[in-house]
Amino acid sequence: MSYEYTILAAASVIIAAGADLFLGTKLFRSKKFWVFWVVMFVLIFIVNGYLTWRPIVTYGEKYYLGIRIFTIPVEDFIYGFSLITMNILIWEYFTKKFKRNAE
Repeated sequence: MSYEYTILAAASVIIAAGADLFLGTKLFRSKKFWVFWVVMFVLIFIVNGYLTWRPIVTYGEKYYLGIRIFTIPVEDFIYGFSLITMNILIWEYFTKKFKRNAE
């Protein structure tokens, strides 16, 4: 087993957490951020659950841990978390930067 997806998903979360520290956005300390993620996980269950249940999307068994939440590999949640978090981090960073420059 090579667990490529697992390693890349975990690395992406570490990069997102590091970016939060580096950019100073402090998202991981924000209550709004975590409430947003509760809503997002529900939506991920619906959409990704449908895609993996059908199966429209399939995964090579040797590339991930094999742990699933219903039909969804746990790595999908990890990768999705970092993907969306990085977008929010970039948005927050530039929004604050442009507001400071406008003043």
